[in-house]
Amino acid sequence: MCRPSFPTRWGAPTAYTLQLSLVLLACLSTTSTSGQQPEGPPAPTAQATRPATPSTPSSATQSAPSSATPSSLPSSAGQIWREYDIAPYTSRLTGDAPQQVVVDWVLTETGTQLWFGEPLGVLSASRDKLRVYHTPQVQTRVAAIVQRLIASVTQTEAVQLKLCTIANPNWRTKALRMLQPVPVQSPGVDAWLLTKEDAAQLIGELSRRMDYREHSSTEFQVPMGQPRTVSKVTPRTYVRSVQPNSVFGVSPVHGTIQEGYTLSVSPLLTADGLNVDAVVRCEVEQVERLVGIPIDAAGGTQRLQIEVPQLVSWKLNERFIWRKDQVLLLSCGVVAQPGPERAGMLARLPLPLPKGGAGRADALLFVEVAAAGGLLPSPGSATAAGFGSLPR
Repeated sequence: MCRPSFPTRWGAPTAYTLQLSLVLLACLSTTSTSGQQPEGPPAPTAQATRPATPSTPSSATQSAPSSATPSSLPSSAGQIWREYDIAPYTSRLTGDAPQQVVVDWVLTETGTQLWFGEPLGVLSASRDKLRVYHTPQVQTRVAAIVQRLIASVTQTEAVQLKLCTIANPNWRTKALRMLQPVPVQSPGVDAWLLTKEDAAQLIGELSRRMDYREHSSTEFQVPMGQPRTVSKVTPRTYVRSVQPNSVFGVSPVHGTIQEGYTLSVSPLLTADGLNVDAVVRCEVEQVERLVGIPIDAAGGTQRLQIEVPQLVSWKLNERFIWRKDQVLLLSCGVVAQPGPERAGMLARLPLPLPKGGAGRADALLFVEVAAAGGLLPSPGSATAAGFGSLPR
């Protein structure tokens, strides 16, 4: 390496100074080309880039639903889209949402579970259209229900409901010979079919019993597929609690229980017109007794009594199919009585009623649908084939 010598005395820049600068530049150039590395780390020729770590979205972002609209619906099970014209049926109905009747019957036929699981299903209805997305097998069942509803637009059937109770269920001993059992899903509920003649004979025999009560006997015309509801509910008031009162110290707080029964039937003829397909619902809410609880109020200066209701209720929600020339009989077991409206021989006797509420009895519901094209015969007529010939 060349080592230039420096003058011992510096002054103003001269020609010698310029020459010395040129010598230094030459030395530096020689050092860089001699293959020796300068001290210290070399300067990188390109800056290395480190891949950025992707940020983890928050849990709120991960659980947010996608707002993207799919270009097509999933069809892993071969689902197909169909639209049904229900205007011929709904146009004859009243109410704000007549299409709900169609939806209810579709759900009754297919069940509700298959619309909320796999495979994907869609069921939507407007006043004029029923839109369905499901497998071809489900579409076949939906189409059959829609066709039955549309075919029934000109049909109005006469339906009669009779609700009665028997305190002792031993009526079955003699009646079983004329009863044809049918399967029931609801626990504690029995169902049978009878001929209309046997039904008339059975009710005649039951009405002569001392423990017979008739709570409702209703006859009405109902368009096919439409639900018809019969209800008899009475409010029952009781002392629920107490509250402070500036004048009397405390005052009672009353509560109300709607006590009674509700019957509903929605009939629809089968495609051949020979059978009745009906959904029957019945609910009874009864106060068996009110339990009195004495309490001290106003610092012990007053003694009042509040009441705790002991409720007994039962419900029935079943679908039945039977021939039009038969009568459906349902027994809900020994349950709370819905409150007597009409009674048999016992009510005509001057006997004291038992204390402690409505009591228990075997509840019986008769359901009859008249022949096509007319009402049941009028009550008491000699030609009555159904309930009309029975004492009312």
